[in-house]
Parts: sequence; C-alpha cells; structure tokens
Amino acid sequence: MTETVLDARELYDFLTVEFPQIADQLAIENIAPMTARMRLHCDERHLRPGGTVSGPSIMLLADVTFYVAILAMIGREALTVTTNMNLTFLRKPAKEDLLCDARILKLGRRLVSGDCLLYSASGSPDKPVAHATVTYARP
Repeated sequence: MTETVLDARELYDFLTVEFPQIADQLAIENIAPMTARMRLHCDERHLRPGGTVSGPSIMLLADVTFYVAILAMIGREALTVTTNMNLTFLRKPAKEDLLCDARILKLGRRLVSGDCLLYSASGSPDKPVAHATVTYARP
C-alpha cells in the first residue's frame, strides 16, 4: 500500500468514538503513507514528581500514534492491538507538549512493525526524549 485510506479528520473522529477517554489529550498533526505525527497536550495529569512527563503518558503517546499510523493505512479496524512495545527513555522531557513520529517498517497481513521517536515540542527530533519499537496484530 502506498496511499492512506483515512485522513487526519477521519482518524480523529474514529478516536473520539472508540477512545473518548483520550480524545482531549492527543492531537493528530500529520498523516502520510506509513507515518503519523501526534501531539500530547501535556498538563498536570501527565506529570510525575519532579515536574517531568510521566512514563505512562509517554507510552500512551507512542502507542496511540503507531495505532493511528496503522489505521491510516488499513482503515477502521478497532481491534488492531499492541502485541509488543519496547520503550527506551533517553532524556528527561520538559514540562511541555510532546510530539511523536511513528513509522511503519513492515505492514504485514497479520503483524505490523515499526518505531516511534518522541521529542519535546520546543525541541527537535535530533534530541529525542524516548524511542519505542512497536508490533501490532491486525484482526
């Protein structure tokens, strides 16, 4: 596949129906074939002691961004699920929004593999705060 089947608006609408609990926390910034970029709107609920973004919030952003990248390619398949995620924390993130760039490396019939690079909104992808490798299973 070389084209997306869902655009950012369609994906956002899907998320608000299927996952309303996260709709106000995340924004889709870009969708392109085999990639997605999302933003975590960081607020007090995403912070841990020390004033930094918490690990679970970083994992949420990586997981949902990769999910959105997949759905952009295959369509509305709510039961596409994470089977493995390895997250490496690289730097202490600032108390600000985070961006995540997800990249699908292999879009198989049953498994989808790729990675995510996460960085502070005022920073650069050259100085990531975390890196995730991800595998999803397709229904």
